[in-house]
Amino acid sequence: MILSEAVEGLSALAQEHRLRVFRLLVRAGAEGLPAGQIARETGVLPSTLSTHLTILGHAGLVRSRREGRSVIYSADYDGMGELLGFLVDDCCDGHPEICAPLAAVAQGCCPSQ
Repeated sequence: MILSEAVEGLSALAQEHRLRVFRLLVRAGAEGLPAGQIARETGVLPSTLSTHLTILGHAGLVRSRREGRSVIYSADYDGMGELLGFLVDDCCDGHPEICAPLAAVAQGCCPSQ
């Protein structure tokens, strides 16, 4: 990931409604959610939700697909991984103890079944 792509991703998330939408979609998993449900669960007006989803999509953080008459949105986990990787790419500079807390956070988000 190049700097300008990282800035676009971070800028997309630097807004309360978009961050709320993105976090909801991350929790929803690969199956995603229809736009109406996203609006209801986040309290974002449908008229502005489309703009927020477009911005997140252009930043590579959200994908959409059509299922019948519905548009289903889901988090783009590859894009999220690239952005997170960019943020920690130079994390420890040869000192792994600096990044150890980040590894613990990553382990805690997806515990083994």
